[in-house]
Order: sequence, then structure tokens, then C-alpha cells
Amino acid sequence: MSGLTGKNRYVPLAAFFLLGLIWGSNFIYMKLASELITPLQIVFFRVLSGFVPVCIYAYFSRTLAWRHLRYSIHFFVMALMATTLYYYAFVKGTSLLLSGVAGAVSGSIPLFSFVLAVIFLPEEKINRSRAVGLIIGLIGVVMIGRPSGEDLLSTNLEGVLYLAAGSLSVGASFVYAKKFITPLHIPAAALTTYQLGIGLALLALVTDYHGIGNIWTDLHASIGLVIGLGLLGTGGAYIIYYFIVENLGAVTASSVSYIPPVIALLIGAFLVGEPIELVDYLATFIIFIGVFLLKRR
Repeated sequence: MSGLTGKNRYVPLAAFFLLGLIWGSNFIYMKLASELITPLQIVFFRVLSGFVPVCIYAYFSRTLAWRHLRYSIHFFVMALMATTLYYYAFVKGTSLLLSGVAGAVSGSIPLFSFVLAVIFLPEEKINRSRAVGLIIGLIGVVMIGRPSGEDLLSTNLEGVLYLAAGSLSVGASFVYAKKFITPLHIPAAALTTYQLGIGLALLALVTDYHGIGNIWTDLHASIGLVIGLGLLGTGGAYIIYYFIVENLGAVTASSVSYIPPVIALLIGAFLVGEPIELVDYLATFIIFIGVFLLKRR
């Protein structure tokens, strides 16, 4: 663990669970804010509040460099896929679902990432275990969507489709980053600063600001959006993630994706009192099984 000794050796582990808690709570913040302002306005606030701490961290860690500007086209693509489209689809989907259910569906991101990786990355191979995992995980997603012949485009299914689109977008960003950005060896803090900065500029141009001030009429919603979703859920979360990768490794860090769906379900069911059904818990468990099998080589 990078030389950590004594009590300090537990710090990365504590950071691991803290990150899962932060990401899992994002969904209730999105849900609260969606009752007051539009999804695009929520994303604008989120990226603005998240960009500031990441930029400060990158500046003082001296990872920013003018020479990186030659790769601006890659940063622009990442800003689209891993920031603006991804965040918007998740906010829109969460606004149509119970926050706990939206969090459960987010656990399927590795499924969509794998599909795209197999298509575009020759080194990614599919075997029997991973194929079964993919099918099982997608069954869990469909269970939460509950499509029916009578109302195929129900609010539940529409919300799941938005979250699936967001998962595809961020999954595509993982594949793009592995193919085009990882070989550049640019520090993660710098990459995230460029990504969020360009994303913020794009959002500033396309966001309709009419009624955006409504967020300040509700203390819980405004604090949740700016501090919970933006400062902690975006900026702080990236910084914590870097720390975990450095001390526990990238493979262990990726396992944090198992925690947010559980946290989101618990917050929705026990703190907010959402009517989450047994099938939602079962579907979440099935998605977990699928992702577990998918990560086996």
C-alpha cells in the first residue's frame, strides 16, 4: 500500500468504502434536484462544483502542462462521453425512477463497457463465463425496467433506458480512453481537469438558465446538488479514486462499483421511504452476479 504502515494502512480501505458511500448517495441528490430544475441545469451545477476541487488538486500536484493541449480532441471526446452525455442521461433517468432503483441500474455499467470493449478492443475476449455473466446481468436490468405489452414505454422502462444510454456512453469512454488516452501517460488528475473543464464550457453554451434559481428555494436540494453531487460526488470522488488506485491498485479500485447500488437502495428504502419492491432487490442481486462473472478471466 505504497509504504503506508500502522493505522495509516487502513486509510485506503476507509477511502474505498467512503467512495462507495459518496457515489451511492448521488442518486437521491439528483432526484431531489430534479423536482426543482431541469436535468441539464443539474448537470451544469454538478460539473461546475466538481471541476473546482479537481482543478485545484491538479494544479497543486503539478500535473497540468501546456503540452497536453495537443491532445485536446481526445479531451473533447471524453468530455462528451464521460461527462455531459453520461451525467445528463443518469439525471434524466433518475428523475423518472425511484432513486434507489436508479442506483441499482447503475451497477450495470460494467456490462455495457464489456460489450463495447469486445467490439472495439481486439485484446478483450469473450468466453463462456463472461457470456453467461453478460446475459444474467442484462436480465437483471430488464427485470427492473419491467417492460409490458400494455405499456411498453412506461416511466420505469423509460428511466432504465436513459440509464442504459448513460452506461453505454461512459462505457464507450472507457474503451476510447484505453485505446487513445492511456498510451499518452497523462496523469489522471490532469485528464479529469481537462475533461470536466471542456464539459463545463459545453454545458455553459447549451444550458437554458431559465428557472435555474429554483434550486435555492430548497435547502436540502441545493446542498445536496452543490456539495453532495458536485463537490463530493464528482470532484472529491475523483480525487479519492486516484488515492485508492495508487494504494490498492486499479483492479481493487474498480470493485467499488459494487457498493453504490446497495447504498442507493438503502437510502431510498430506509431514509426516504421509497416503495422499492422485492423484485428490485432481486434484480440488483442478479446484476451483481452478472458483473462478477464478467470480471472473471
